[in-house]
This record gives sequence, structure tokens and C-alpha cells, in this order.
Amino acid sequence: MAKKKQIELTIEEKLRNALVPKEEQLYKIPSNWCWTYIHNIAIVVTGKTPSKKNKEYYGGKFPFFKPADLDAGRNMQYATEYLSEKGKSISVIIPEKSTGICCIGTIGKCGYFLVEGTTNQQINTVISKINPLYSYYFFNTNSFVRELISKASATTIAIVNKSKLESCLFPVAPLNEQQRIVNRIESLFAKLDKAKELIENTLAQFEQNKMAILHKAFTGELTAKWRKENNIDLSSWKEKTIDELCTSLKYGTSKKSNPEGSVVVLRMGNLQNGEIDWSNLMYTDDKDDIEKYLLKKGDVLFNRTNSPELVGKTSIYRGEYPAIYAGYLIKLDYGKDIIGEYLNYMMNSTKAKHYCYTVKTDGVSQSNINAKKIGAFEIPVPTIEEQQEIVNILDKLLAKYNKIKNLEQQLEKIELLKKAILAKAFRGELGTNNPDEESAENLLKEILAEERKNNDLYK
Repeated sequence: MAKKKQIELTIEEKLRNALVPKEEQLYKIPSNWCWTYIHNIAIVVTGKTPSKKNKEYYGGKFPFFKPADLDAGRNMQYATEYLSEKGKSISVIIPEKSTGICCIGTIGKCGYFLVEGTTNQQINTVISKINPLYSYYFFNTNSFVRELISKASATTIAIVNKSKLESCLFPVAPLNEQQRIVNRIESLFAKLDKAKELIENTLAQFEQNKMAILHKAFTGELTAKWRKENNIDLSSWKEKTIDELCTSLKYGTSKKSNPEGSVVVLRMGNLQNGEIDWSNLMYTDDKDDIEKYLLKKGDVLFNRTNSPELVGKTSIYRGEYPAIYAGYLIKLDYGKDIIGEYLNYMMNSTKAKHYCYTVKTDGVSQSNINAKKIGAFEIPVPTIEEQQEIVNILDKLLAKYNKIKNLEQQLEKIELLKKAILAKAFRGELGTNNPDEESAENLLKEILAEERKNNDLYK
């Protein structure tokens, strides 16, 4: 039986199919814009990984991008791995000015390619038929990421396949308006990035100063005058291990915590800059856990599992709210030979950070330091009186610096402000829209008319 001849749609019919029904649109846009689906304004390509068994595919100069490379955002040009000419020959070549979107794992993370390259299978690349930067910035909006996540498969690892990405909604502005939006976004972002750089430099300087002060504290330099006044010699300082100073090193609960409950469950994210951060809390009502893991004022918590840079961070619990602690934390039950505040300061010093980095065991994405390793850590221990003097001096010296740490909140505000700018941009609310410009539907018509020719390139 002969195949039925496929009826070619008219351009008007294609346009009707390409437009998103009003009731399905994500939000209101200017009257000369239009909502369509990504597959109408772009070619979407799924990456692949050349066989690792064939060493000839690797070691060249052709960029092979992976999800971690997407962290470069607007300026992707360097990859963590490169392919040879042979590896390149079996790959799908992605042109510059395309947007790679992570669709397995960290759904929605994206980067803009400044160079030609290829990607692994975790990335779907959008090759835009309109202004590529306009597309890139839209893919950074919260509305797009939410829609993308909503399409993810309900498996152990979140996955959005090529067809689901293609079916996501996209607001098309007139071509000149697209460029004005890009210009406006980049102008505003440049100012925010400059402010961000100043804040980051200030924080980096603060961290250097803090570490220098802590170094002086734990080498005896900070209290040299005090020792002289009290006729105490530096020989009074002793080197002791954490095991010698603590009666026990206790792991926290392994039970699941909940968004609601009577007692806080402190987790690794709650340990910040030597103190407890009381935001993003989880809770428990488990009576056995509360009895077994309930913290008392002055308890010191050590983060045994985290990223290589953050593993080992330590904070002191000051009894603000009833709390227990999770299994990724270790409670250092110190004895009478050391003050909790002194121990906390010591565990946040350069010496402690270096030790933790040296003894950590690295996993796929996280590092770990067990109780045995932390127990072997040797620290300088002066008399209780001198420990208290060190704590008093550090509290005073670092108080002003801690105000500077509030600048971290400003960094968060900058990122939120960027998201707000993007939201306004793709609603036509940045003051760039010209209602008299030709409707974006005419632009969409032109793209649809060229659809077959463009798509044939990536079959």
C-alpha cells in the first residue's frame, strides 16, 4: 500500500500551530510580541560522550563541555576536557553563540558558548534562529527553569529529554527589541557585576586579615603582652590532640528531618563562619533522638562531610533554640582542659583548614573526615586563663570584621536583582519596547518558512 502524501501546510497554518494558546501562556507580554515553542525558534541538539575506551578520541584542542563548564555562564570558552580531531569527527559540532542547558542532574543550569565545541549527553544545546543572547538570557529566567523542571522525569536522577525541552514556551519579541533588551540587560548586569567584584574583594581581604589574626592567636603572639604582665612563659603551652581534649566525638542522627517539628535539626548548611545560621531549618519530634542528641550551650559542631573546600567547617552552639544535630556533623565533647570558644576559633584557623584538606577522603562530589582523623589533630593549648584572654581579644578584634561579613547578604541581593531584571525584560517592562514596531509574528513566519532548510543541518 502506497504511503499517503504528506500535505504541506500553508505558512498561515504553520503560524497558527506555532502560537501558544492564550490560556497556556506563562504570563502577559506586549501586544506586538508572541508566545511560541522552543522548537520553532531554535534547533535543539543532545550531546554525547565519545567512547572512553578509545584513547585516540581525547587529548586534542576541541572543547568537550560538561555540566561543570556551564558555571562560566555568559563566557563559556574553556572546557575541562578536550577531544582530538578523531573525537571531533564523531561528535555533533555546536557552533559558537549557542546556549547549553543541563538537562540531567542540575536541571536548568546554562552557559553561552563563545567558541565552537561539543557536549556530553547531560547537555541539550539550543542553537537559536533569533538573537542568541536574547535566547540565552531568557533561559536564565526563573519562569523558564520552573517550566523545565516541571517536565523532568520522576526518576532517581531528574532528566529532561530533547523533545520536552523543545516543547517549552518562549516569548518572541520583535528583532530590534531583542537587541535592545540584550543591551539593557548587559548594561545593568555590568553595574551589578562591578558592585559584586568590590564586595568579593572586600570579603577576601577580610578573610585574609581574619586568618592572620587567628595565626597570631595560636602562636602566642596575640597574648605576648598578657603573659609578660602575668609572669607566664610560652612554655606553658602544650600540644594536645583533639582525642586528648575531648571525652567523645559523637556523630549526629541519621533519621530524616522534616519541615515542621518541635526541635531544630542542625545540618551542614547551618554551620557558617563559626556560628549557627538559623535559616533554612529542618525539625524533628522524635523523642529518642531529642534525648540522645540534644545540644547544650557551648557545644562545638564539626562538619565531617562537605565539598573539599568546606569540609571541616566548625561552629559553636550558643543555645539560642532547642536543637539536635544531623549525621554529617560531629559533636566535639571537650573536657576541662579547653574552652569551647577557644576550640571553635582554633578549628576555623588556617592550621585546621590545612589539616582537614590534607586528611580528607574524596568521593565523587564530596569529601569526608571521620572521627578518627579529626581526633588525631594536634592543637596548641595554653592555660585556661590564657585561652580565655585569647577568646576575649579575638571577640573584640573580629567583631568589626563580622559586620563586614554582612556584605555576603548583599551578594545574594545582587543575584536576586539580576533575576528580577530578567523577569521584567521578558515581560517587556524594561522600558525598551516600541509598540509601533512590526509584530513578532511576522518574524516567526519568516523563521517557519526557513524551517526545513535550517533543521536539515542537524539531522
